Amino acid sequence: MKTNKNGWALVLSGGGAMGLAHIGVLKGLEDAGFPRPSLVAGTSMGAIVGGLYAIGMSPIEMERFVLDEFNITDYLDSFVFKIDGPFGRIIQTGQALAILAGKPGIDTGQKALELLESLTAGKRFDETEIPFRCNAVDLISAREVVFNSGSLAMAMRASMSLPIFFEPFEYNGMCFVDGGLLNNMPVAIARNEGFDRVLAVNVTNFAPAKPESLRNGPQVIFRSIDCVLHAQNEGGKAQADLTLTIKLAAALFSFYKQKELIEVGKKVVSENLNALEDFFHPHFHLSNRPPVVIESNHE
Repeated sequence: MKTNKNGWALVLSGGGAMGLAHIGVLKGLEDAGFPRPSLVAGTSMGAIVGGLYAIGMSPIEMERFVLDEFNITDYLDSFVFKIDGPFGRIIQTGQALAILAGKPGIDTGQKALELLESLTAGKRFDETEIPFRCNAVDLISAREVVFNSGSLAMAMRASMSLPIFFEPFEYNGMCFVDGGLLNNMPVAIARNEGFDRVLAVNVTNFAPAKPESLRNGPQVIFRSIDCVLHAQNEGGKAQADLTLTIKLAAALFSFYKQKELIEVGKKVVSENLNALEDFFHPHFHLSNRPPVVIESNHE
């Protein structure tokens, strides 16, 4: 395998709204003067942020869009996601179960795809400024699929298809769900591309659950998804040279915390400049040092 000794790869985990912290991390890395990656790989929300960065959208532009223009409910076609408050949550649970009885997901994901098409301007993988990869899981073959060609928006939509929330995405004869189910921090993609210097960013809110939070079907299902994503993150951390793990007080759809989440990403970079400077040292790849995992708690 050809190695890329002079470049480095950035890997961004999935995590729903928590993935907005990736924007802050990118901003922090640029502000610190670190070089741009030679490859960006991501899954789910990490695939969306990573893909936009790869086509040349700056962290400042992403931050401005998220803060000034983005409202998650405008890009979901199910009203179930648009009801707030305790009573709303009761309605959400009942409506979600009713929808799932006759459909493969609560939301079709069509409006999300249209947004991705607009943000990427219809670009393909061979048109990015930085090489980009993302993954998804094909339900038909039960295998991870890594996207490296074709439509960026289609690949992102496949990668973000979190079961139950979004309908699986049928594309190229396959039926895709969220890549995080098999590989939520796809460091292996970077390794398979020959990179021996990999920085991973892991966003999570995983913590032990209370028994009273597991009293109905949806709660059990959502917790099961959390457990799967957590297990995949743990495997990815062992493969990266440096992993920044950001523990956040946010849920999958807490997009209303966008400013707070982006600021946390910036702060994590500033708090770990020494480790990052070590990672970017020209002779880093010659040291054969063990993986470094740094956990920043912002819960």
